[in-house]
Amino acid sequence: MPRPILATISVPAMQHNLATVAARLREQARALRRDAPRIWAVIKAHAYGHGLAQGLAGFAAADGLAMLDLDEARACREAGWRGPILLLEGFFEFEDLYEVDTLRLTVAVHCEEQLSMLEAAAPAQPISVNLKLNGGMNRLGFLPEQADAAWQRLQALQARGVVAEPGTMMHFSRADDDPVVTAFQLSGFLDVTRTMGGPVSVCNSAATLTDGLWARLPAGREQWVRPGICLYGASPFAGRSPESLGLKPAMTLEARIISVQECRAGDSVGYGHLFTAERPTRVGVVACGYADGYPRHAGTGTPVTVAGHPTRLLGRVSMDMLAVDLTDIPAAGVGAPVVLWGEGGPSVDAVAEAAGTVGYELLCALAPRVPRKMIPASNAGTDFHWMQETTE
Repeated sequence: MPRPILATISVPAMQHNLATVAARLREQARALRRDAPRIWAVIKAHAYGHGLAQGLAGFAAADGLAMLDLDEARACREAGWRGPILLLEGFFEFEDLYEVDTLRLTVAVHCEEQLSMLEAAAPAQPISVNLKLNGGMNRLGFLPEQADAAWQRLQALQARGVVAEPGTMMHFSRADDDPVVTAFQLSGFLDVTRTMGGPVSVCNSAATLTDGLWARLPAGREQWVRPGICLYGASPFAGRSPESLGLKPAMTLEARIISVQECRAGDSVGYGHLFTAERPTRVGVVACGYADGYPRHAGTGTPVTVAGHPTRLLGRVSMDMLAVDLTDIPAAGVGAPVVLWGEGGPSVDAVAEAAGTVGYELLCALAPRVPRKMIPASNAGTDFHWMQETTE
């Protein structure tokens, strides 16, 4: 039989999470008597480790899809997606503009080099662009003092028919943990863009889920939000569970116990003997390790669920195995089911917190060797024709 480890990807959970975010936005919009923002569903990084096919099926109801590169965009078009596609980092070479034009993509424009490439282009149809501003994160984007000149160049390109009506975008650096910094960044963005038009997009998952933040943008402009991690059932906020936000996990990583060791008080477990038993301890060995994408730096106490009972990780994670505490689960033995994260177990956020990282990393790091099973869409309303990325 195959090694007993499996990642289950739930398209219905993705559909639920998108619907939850959309309903939240519509409710706020009704209260404010304004239009709700449109949604870019972010499916970069192979849909955060869930698979592009699953992301496309799960977010078929989104207004648009956001990703990083042309290969992903091309795959979505070939699969049948006809809606807007946003390249979050824009294009990298002048030659890329041919496919941007052919595939009808929207691109972020965040640097002088990209502007120069557009000025040398002659697309068959105007290219949709969003001018990206550096609001203080200092990754991508034009500084406030550069923004007006960049905008004027885009307007000249619009007059030539090279670009469509340009929009603006920004990325918050602390929407998950500091409302003061976030308010300052938003205020600066609004000040810089007060004379600019077109679509506007600033909200990541944390900002999208912060009530009323999107509504501080001008009501007269077409608004888009860009949720990512929350659509996969993880929380963008430390200390707030996915359940409290109405989210469901889209990935469940599970395995089985393959050995049980009866340790005496004073016995140690695993490489480096990082765990030493203080009492007689039943140790279950699980068929999952860091080569499967489980974090090696997760330590004793990291939550795990065995046969429906919460318990803890013990000692150091190995390449192919990890150890869990079965002392208080006497019925659990070889073959007992183990949920590392997801449905029926700890959230990926809880595991990530114990390991000193974020759920994003764990989801994206799921190894190719882990078999995947897909729970298909809860409706038959799509006509996407690619093969599902799943291994039974």
